[in-house]
Amino acid sequence: MAAATHYATGKRKNAIARAWISAGAGDMTVNTKPLEEYFPRPTLRTLVLSPVEVSGMMGKCNVLATVRGGGTTGQAGALRHAIAKALIDLNPAFREALKKEGFLTRDSRVKERKKYGQKGARKRFQYSKR
Repeated sequence: MAAATHYATGKRKNAIARAWISAGAGDMTVNTKPLEEYFPRPTLRTLVLSPVEVSGMMGKCNVLATVRGGGTTGQAGALRHAIAKALIDLNPAFREALKKEGFLTRDSRVKERKKYGQKGARKRFQYSKR
């Protein structure tokens, strides 16, 4: 009998992550690479692993993920969101702890667009009175 796999998607900025969680030894694969190779910065790895630690599933489940779009920080945030949602699909009892930590809330902050007649989103062109 095959182990049940639970799927969820997560988003942050322009990054979209898809995560599949199944029972296992704790292997994490992101875009066919190990987690340590895909996210070399330790801060990003702790960001991604935080929902697994909060739920107490560290070393008990395998995570297979695909991430596309955005930068490394956005991708790590999207993957954290996807893993948290997949863990709730795995066991609804994790919802309270994950919700309290804020892992289930989609971070809706995105870059503000540049406006015409201005140098950027907020910055204006230099004004000379005389």
